[in-house]
Amino acid sequence: QVQLVESGGGLVQVGGSLRLSCAASGRTFSSFAMGWFRQAPGKEREFVASITWSGRSTDYADSVKGRFTISRDNAKNTVYLQMNSLKPEDTAVYYCAAGLRPVATTRPVDFGSWGQGTQVTVSS
Repeated sequence: QVQLVESGGGLVQVGGSLRLSCAASGRTFSSFAMGWFRQAPGKEREFVASITWSGRSTDYADSVKGRFTISRDNAKNTVYLQMNSLKPEDTAVYYCAAGLRPVATTRPVDFGSWGQGTQVTVSS
């Protein structure tokens, strides 16, 4: 089991930036993929971004491509989500998740551990 703790959420104006962090413990961090998902009120949880165990390959939802960047620092057991050009529709609780395998996917079922979530609110 992996323990995940997110940080970095908050209130930001349209067009602004935030950087989310997720610190992991409990398993060898470099052995599994990591992902970010989000859930807005009244909506299902949706995929945002994922990264392989090595960090060499990433995947993004179409809605965030070109604005968000996922990265990881295996020495610090941390994954990041840099969010730029934020829009009101990015408002949601953001969750980081640890994959069950080294290869990243977009499906929640392929992630076995989840953080508690951090709120991101983009005001217009």
